[in-house]
Amino acid sequence: MKITVLGSTGSIGVSTLDVLARHPDRFEVLALSGHRQVDLLADQCRKFRPAYAVVAGAAEAKRLTGLLAAEPGTEILHGPQALETIASLPDADAVMAAIVGAAGLAPTLAAARAGKRVLLANKEALVMAGAVFMAEVRRSGALLLPIDSEHNAVFQSMPHGYSGSMARSGVRRILLTASGGPFRTTPHAQLQTVTPEQAVAHPNWSMGRKISVDSATMMNKGLEVIEAHWLFNAPADRIEVVIHPQSVIHSLVDYIDGSVLAQLGNPDMRTPIAHALNWPQRIDSGVSPLDLFAVGQLNFERPDPVRFPCLELAYRALRAEGNAAAVLNAANEVAVTAFLERRLSFLGIADLIAATLDAVPRQELPDLDAVIEADRQGRDTASELLSRRFGG
Repeated sequence: MKITVLGSTGSIGVSTLDVLARHPDRFEVLALSGHRQVDLLADQCRKFRPAYAVVAGAAEAKRLTGLLAAEPGTEILHGPQALETIASLPDADAVMAAIVGAAGLAPTLAAARAGKRVLLANKEALVMAGAVFMAEVRRSGALLLPIDSEHNAVFQSMPHGYSGSMARSGVRRILLTASGGPFRTTPHAQLQTVTPEQAVAHPNWSMGRKISVDSATMMNKGLEVIEAHWLFNAPADRIEVVIHPQSVIHSLVDYIDGSVLAQLGNPDMRTPIAHALNWPQRIDSGVSPLDLFAVGQLNFERPDPVRFPCLELAYRALRAEGNAAAVLNAANEVAVTAFLERRLSFLGIADLIAATLDAVPRQELPDLDAVIEADRQGRDTASELLSRRFGG
């Protein structure tokens, strides 16, 4: 199987290459993209010898060309269009869509349009453009496999060949687990003075700064609720969030006969990556077996809506439909950036997102251009509100 890895220098990309390296007889790396992490991308090209490598711009392409001068064989491309090119290569059997943020939207959509096996780690494809993206998946016959540990766990716990109808499949609820982040037990009064350093100190996972803040606010879980809606055709009131501090159960599916199926494992992204790469067969991922005796106990809590208002904002956007989720995502990115730059308080993140949702009129999103415009409008509105009402 020939694989394109979009975002090969990020954490998901690095984990993907780790799994691929364990099975050289099964997988061949066809193309990699690394944006501006040229040195790491060069190391990956030397090891995996892809036919194509994509970087952000001409300067990065020139540097990568120099680093690989002694090892020809990789065609070096740059720019957004090049990402779409490698995402839809005729020889590509599967595409790992792991570019973070809105930049990953167009190439992920290109992979779906080309009918690939799409290993989806890019949230924005569904949060911003769920209707557009799923329409392309249905039209092209692409195979969509979720990489987020929660959605992959739901996928594994759903009936084989799930048709998209919870009622016909006997599914009552989808239960998405959440760690609760670093402030699960912090008194609400102390959240006003939370620092970026405290917010990025996740108790269970090593992640980038932005997603770590999203975990602290539980906006990450709100975005995952929106993703689950599109992946499994699940209405908002059939998707529940459960705080599970140990991060051992990655999500659950509740059936009408009283059964609840869960997927458990050590918190390591190589498990869902390996599952999707070789689905429906299993392969070694390099992840250590789960030691239940070391885990000892499993705890569950309801999310506190006062402590985690971002979660309810995501449900609000999902129910509003149209452009609301794209606006929510854009406003959150502006708010988190402002928080990390100390221009907005931690509690101000939710306030700014709510104000942005209130300010932007609802519109339908018929195509990718409309999605991109909704994203721009959300960012512009949030930025204006930040400077005018929030002092940032």
